[in-house]
Amino acid sequence: MRLTKSTDIALRIAMRLAVLDDTGDAPTTREVASAVDVPYTHAAKVVSKLQHLGAIEARRGRGGGLTLTTAGRTGSLGRLVRELEGVDDVVGCEDSPPCPLRGGCRLRHALRSAQEAFFASLDPLSIEELVETPTGPLLLSLTPRPTD
Repeated sequence: MRLTKSTDIALRIAMRLAVLDDTGDAPTTREVASAVDVPYTHAAKVVSKLQHLGAIEARRGRGGGLTLTTAGRTGSLGRLVRELEGVDDVVGCEDSPPCPLRGGCRLRHALRSAQEAFFASLDPLSIEELVETPTGPLLLSLTPRPTD
């Protein structure tokens, strides 16, 4: 299974925020996007989604910025990835045109089970655990790219 680009960006942003929370700095979306090397527009959409899910808090204006919530820091990684990815079928059995085997095919069930096993393997993990050494120091070493 491959995560969507949006989920990949969301996890990178959450991990970056997890290590920055310890420094007391609340970076802007633009700063985080630059540090994790993703386009600002993509990062802004992902930040909005993470905020909606309760994983981050975004404050505007002077003294504002992004912070990871307690739920975002210690919550289940599997739950977060499920919410970001959705739990749609891995294959498009009902796409247009629908698969002619959908009425008696066992593949759909097998793939759904495999997908759930993937998510279940992430359930015991948290963002907090993902940023332990050596990842945390690496994340702290990332510096935003200069903007033009």
